[in-house]
Amino acid sequence: MVMVDTVRGPVDTSALGPTLMHEHVVNINAEIARDQPVLSWGDNPDRIIGEVTAKLQQIVDRGIRTIVDATAIGHGRDVAAVQRINEQVDLNIIVSTGIYTYADLPFFFHYRKPAANGDRDVMTDLFVRDITQGIAGTGVKAGVIKCATDKAGVTPNIERVLRAVAVAHRETGVPITTHTVSEDRNGLDQQRIFREEGVDLQRVIIGHSGDSQDLDYLRQLMDAGSTIGCDRFGMYFPGYPTMGQRAETVAQLCALGYAGQIVLSHDFTPHSDWSPPGAKVPLPPQWRQTHISDEVIPSLLQHGVTEEQIDQMMVMNPATIFSQRGGY
Repeated sequence: MVMVDTVRGPVDTSALGPTLMHEHVVNINAEIARDQPVLSWGDNPDRIIGEVTAKLQQIVDRGIRTIVDATAIGHGRDVAAVQRINEQVDLNIIVSTGIYTYADLPFFFHYRKPAANGDRDVMTDLFVRDITQGIAGTGVKAGVIKCATDKAGVTPNIERVLRAVAVAHRETGVPITTHTVSEDRNGLDQQRIFREEGVDLQRVIIGHSGDSQDLDYLRQLMDAGSTIGCDRFGMYFPGYPTMGQRAETVAQLCALGYAGQIVLSHDFTPHSDWSPPGAKVPLPPQWRQTHISDEVIPSLLQHGVTEEQIDQMMVMNPATIFSQRGGY
């Protein structure tokens, strides 16, 4: 029996069931929500909590049993709100520690950088505390570590984050999930740094890889050991792959024998204070957390992916990732 920490407590990895591996529940700026909550939650927070709960209930009704909330510091993590939502919906929610930034660091981290090479980074201490002690007094422990590499590439700050993540991962064994820009192939940069820090790349999910149709790049990531996240189904903005293109990429990789190293998701947030509460933000109509259940799985089947391969990507792979426990 191998357990993974969730918002409601430890869960046997064999009971995770169909899992969406890169989602968000809420994105809330902690300081704004504390000081001027109406700017984050509007004038009726209970209504928003209810709306988010209802949206999560829709995925439960379609058979999803677990989601990974990949919301780290800098992305709007509010574990207390997620905990309140999870009280109302029967869903396993695995929350994240980590730092989400593309280049700059908050001044707390900027000024508390290690004094010398080899000194322990305060970021590592933060990640380990989130994993072993819990987050924000909720008692909820992080079950995954999140980091990002974007268009700026591996800046000195980003390299520092990646190395701090690697040290925390090796100390705790908690898996790593990432944000990348696939057209820049910067998942390879992440793997290089993680490898230098002694990380077992089988415990790393290279996120947003499904934005790419470059099979050589995707195979290179997987041949090095990592799982790739085909985790932006529904994000059909101009310049991004369509559902059919994403499904075809997954189908080609499955045909090549890589179904055991792919996970699926949407990277969608039911409520974010990045827009004014109640604002009608124009989003692709299929970008919702029921899209994989309703449309993507039928599309994958039409492209030649088997039921067994879908089960592999949605049930077996997540269970395997979270079953690799313990520091090393």
